[in-house]
Amino acid sequence: MTMTPDLLAKRIYVILLMLCLAVFGTARATAQDAFAGGWTLTPEMSNLRFQSVKKQTVVESSTFATLQGSIEENGAAQVTVLLDSVDTKIDLRNVRMRFLFFETFLFPQATITAQIDPTALADLAQVRRKVIPISYTLDLHGVSKTQDTTVVATLLSNDMVSIASDAPISIAVADFDLAAGLEKLQEAAGVEIIPSATISFDWVFVRNTGTAAPAPVPAAAAPASAALETPGNFDSEACKGRFEILSRTGNIYFTSGSARLEDKSASLLDSLADIVSRCPGMVVEVGGHTDSVGSDALNMDLSEARAAAVISYLVGKGLGRDALVSKGYGETTPIADNATKEGRWKNRRIGFTVLEN
Repeated sequence: MTMTPDLLAKRIYVILLMLCLAVFGTARATAQDAFAGGWTLTPEMSNLRFQSVKKQTVVESSTFATLQGSIEENGAAQVTVLLDSVDTKIDLRNVRMRFLFFETFLFPQATITAQIDPTALADLAQVRRKVIPISYTLDLHGVSKTQDTTVVATLLSNDMVSIASDAPISIAVADFDLAAGLEKLQEAAGVEIIPSATISFDWVFVRNTGTAAPAPVPAAAAPASAALETPGNFDSEACKGRFEILSRTGNIYFTSGSARLEDKSASLLDSLADIVSRCPGMVVEVGGHTDSVGSDALNMDLSEARAAAVISYLVGKGLGRDALVSKGYGETTPIADNATKEGRWKNRRIGFTVLEN
C-alpha cells in the first residue's frame, strides 16, 4: 500500500508524540523514584567530623561514633547524632565534652533534618555526582536553627548513595547556647578555645529493599548509653578524672536557701551514681560549698545539709553509704570572686573528691 504524504506525516507525528511521552514519562518516573522505597543511613560507612581550634593555631578533629538516619520517599531526610558517642581519641577529653560542653545528661542527641527535592536528583543515575542546595535545621542543646548549604550527592551504586558536605560548615558556639559550656571546658583543660567549629560529613545511605523495615531513628538516649568507654569498672585515674570533671558541671540545683534538691538535678546525679558504682573500693567525698552571703554558721549548716541531700539521693539509687562521705565547707573555699553575681554562682556548688586510703 502506498502512503500519501499526509498519511506519512501523521504517522511520523504519532511516533514523535509517543517518543516524547515516553521520554517525559521516564524523566518523571526517575524524579519520583529518586528515593523510592526510602533510604537508611549505614553508620559503619558514614562519618560526622568537627574541627575545633585551641591555643589559636592547634586544630583538633573529632567524630561521633553513633549515627542513625533515613531519607523518606518524599525526600525528607533526618540524621540523629548521639552526643555521648563523641570521640576525641582521649578518654577524659571525651568525658569533658559530654558533661561540660554538650551536657549530654540534659541534651543527649543532636538532630539534623532537611527536605531534599527528588526532582533535583532526577538525573543522578546519568551524571552520578551532583551538587545541590539544601536548607537544613540543626537541633542542638535545646536550640533549633535553620541554615542553607550545598551538599554533594554521589550515586555509588543503584542502591547506595553518598550525601556529603560540599565545604566545611561553620557552627558558632553562641548560636546554640553553648558559651557557658565552652567556658567550663576551657577552665578544665586550661586552654583557650575559639568559640566556633567547622563541621564536615559524608553519609552513606542504602535503599530499603525487600520486606525488612529500615532502622528507626533513636529516641532520646539515656546518659552514657553510647559513650566510648571501657566496659566494667574504671581504674583509679579514670575515676578521679571523672569526679573532678563532675565537680565543674554546676548542674546540681537546690531550692534557694534550702537543701531540697530540684528535679532538674536528677539527670546529672543519675550519671554520677553510675560512675560511683564503677569505682568500687573508692570512698568519694561529697562536699557542699556556698557563697559568702549570710553568716558563716548558716552557710556551714547549709553546705552540710546539701552534701547530705546528694548522698541520700545516691543511696536511693542503690549505692552503699560506705562509699560516700559528706562534708560541708560553707564559704571557706571559694573558687571565684564573691563580689560578683557570676562568682557567687560558681561558689555555690557540690564537689566530688576521691579520698586517699
